[in-house]
Amino acid sequence: MFKKKRVLITGVAGFIGFYLAKKLCEDGFFINGIDNFDPYYSVNLKKKRIEYLKKFKNFQFKKIDIVKKNLLKSYFNKNIFDQVIHLAAQAGVKYSLTHPYKYLDVNFLGYTNVLENVINKKIDKFIFASSSSVYGEQKKYPVKENYKLNPENIYAQTKVLNENISYDLHHTSSTKFVGLRLFTIYGETGRPDTFINKYLNSAYLEDKIDMIDKDNYYSDYVYIDDVTEIIKKLILRRDKKKYQIFNISSNKSTSIMDLVKIISPQHKISKFPIIKKFNNFGISKNHGNNDKIRRYVGYKKFTNLKEGIKKIIQLSKKKK
Repeated sequence: MFKKKRVLITGVAGFIGFYLAKKLCEDGFFINGIDNFDPYYSVNLKKKRIEYLKKFKNFQFKKIDIVKKNLLKSYFNKNIFDQVIHLAAQAGVKYSLTHPYKYLDVNFLGYTNVLENVINKKIDKFIFASSSSVYGEQKKYPVKENYKLNPENIYAQTKVLNENISYDLHHTSSTKFVGLRLFTIYGETGRPDTFINKYLNSAYLEDKIDMIDKDNYYSDYVYIDDVTEIIKKLILRRDKKKYQIFNISSNKSTSIMDLVKIISPQHKISKFPIIKKFNNFGISKNHGNNDKIRRYVGYKKFTNLKEGIKKIIQLSKKKK
């Protein structure tokens, strides 16, 4: 039986943060969570997530913005954590085109604020969310962790900065650093700006959505349960190396059109209006090799995309 660890999750009201906190609470971890309820998407949804988590006796929440350096420092001084899972960030490539300074504030300054407290408090392990966007367009797929990075937008650039800062600091810190290059994570109540959730939600609303007018646009979809299980295994793993980076990917890449073909029959969509509009600020292919993380934590099988979509639809129907 493992020693019950106290873990801090930043961005706990977000999609991944919520499901991770839920799983860890159910498995007996002591979880502290912080979030600032950023209005990038539904604040009401985020508050509902926190109310659900508060049902667990081993969960504590504090509303904190990681950009507020003094408040964050005070919080770390008043609490003791074994590990920190840093998920708080400003997401969205498209949004970065119109709000670039927010990415510098949250993804860079906010990140360094968290990191400073982690190092000063000599936290045992720091697991942080990077992104598959750091790879940009590549000539060979699936991408591996040792590929040369090619960030093509400010969101990706802030994630590369996070990785570089963590790598530089691991030499002089007792903390072990684990970076997660997350690919396209999906699941029930996922981020509403992702294509899967737009498509599913629009079926109920009989609305139109933007769609990329290229058949060769591919994404690597990873079901949320796989992500939370891998992070749990990383929390429990005794690391020998002080700095590591892992792709969190399914090792499969699916085109937008094939994704529509998977969703439509299950969701009983026979005819659906779509506005075709090329997304010229994203990369055309997202496909990661996951051999490294599978070997490291012994994770054998990722959820099949058809099964993952089926789970989302079934869970959505139960709540209606």
